[in-house]
Amino acid sequence: MKKITTLTASICVWVLCFILVSPVGVQAGQLNPGAPSTHAQAFALIDVTSGRILYSSHGDQELPIASLTKIMTAIVAIEHGKLDEMVTVGRNAFAKEGSSLYLQLGEEMSLRNMLYGLMLRSGNDAATAIAEHIGGSEEGFAHLMNEKARLIGLEHTHFQNPHGLDAKDHYSSANDLAKLTAYALHNPDFKEIVSTRSKKAPNPNDPWDYKWDNKNKMLRLYEGADGVKTGYTKIARRCLVSSATRGGQQLVVVTINDGDDWNDHQKLLDYGFNNFPLTDLIGEGQAVGDGLVTGSGFRYALATGEVAKIEKRLTLTNIRTPDDFGYRGEIRITLDGEPIGNVPVYEKGRIIPQQQDQRQISTGTTANRNTLAEQSGWTGALIAVFKSLLLAG
Repeated sequence: MKKITTLTASICVWVLCFILVSPVGVQAGQLNPGAPSTHAQAFALIDVTSGRILYSSHGDQELPIASLTKIMTAIVAIEHGKLDEMVTVGRNAFAKEGSSLYLQLGEEMSLRNMLYGLMLRSGNDAATAIAEHIGGSEEGFAHLMNEKARLIGLEHTHFQNPHGLDAKDHYSSANDLAKLTAYALHNPDFKEIVSTRSKKAPNPNDPWDYKWDNKNKMLRLYEGADGVKTGYTKIARRCLVSSATRGGQQLVVVTINDGDDWNDHQKLLDYGFNNFPLTDLIGEGQAVGDGLVTGSGFRYALATGEVAKIEKRLTLTNIRTPDDFGYRGEIRITLDGEPIGNVPVYEKGRIIPQQQDQRQISTGTTANRNTLAEQSGWTGALIAVFKSLLLAG
């Protein structure tokens, strides 16, 4: 019983250890002197699968972010709420200043549809209604937003409200927004909402439905574009987060205070796809020794010449227990001496089904931050913790 208690108590520690380790980043122009310039005050480019920031400038500068705030609003609401439950528009939400869905006082709408209005039309009334429904108040919901930021490891972010109207101590950075968006895009509901070009929703006050066209022009301008959010205030100026998928690789670009954001995003996405392809480094079920196989695959965005700097080291454990599920160690992967991820190794034929479905266990990456959420409840969490404790021993 003592061993099981120790495992359970270690879950939170294990999660935080993974979240707080940053992936290897590339400084602007470090690998490709011909990297594009932008008109942005700050920008970042990230690979969604690996969580690697590929290119950034002033990436940690804390700046007002306008409605890019709603990326966090949406993912917190999705994770804390039930999409089919009804949300009531209260007095604080009704006629909220700025962009609006023009919801009526006392109107009810499903959380799912309200999230579409939030992300496609940037409705500040929807943001407030969602916040009050999930958090009890804007202040209560902001607490949930900041707690999520802490768990993801966003060190240059603080929220005061769910909509992004300018407020003291409400800010984020290009790098943090890139990490947040990469995290959110692993959620299928979030991914579907932000990629939608047009949405209809029932309107209880008029004989016609609501119809919301997405403000994000990147969905029409760029081949493979599939998100994410626009933003503007007089202080923050033009802000944009875009995503696109090509050849099985998804990238995200963040720009803050950029007067030519549509063109800059296309250039940065092209740069990412052309110079940092997602590279298969380890295959799932790959034989790595006598009777041993990998429990998952591993992919990482790499520039030309970086593959030669990759090292893979197999570390085995001598611990044997009846309930170790055949786990025998891990392959530790480094890039130019810096750790970028781990892949578990098992005895052939003993990998349990839920482990076969998990994404790569990549140190500090978005895929890794989502591992616990994608495993089957506490059983998956205990297994993950058990493996980490074996390594520590």
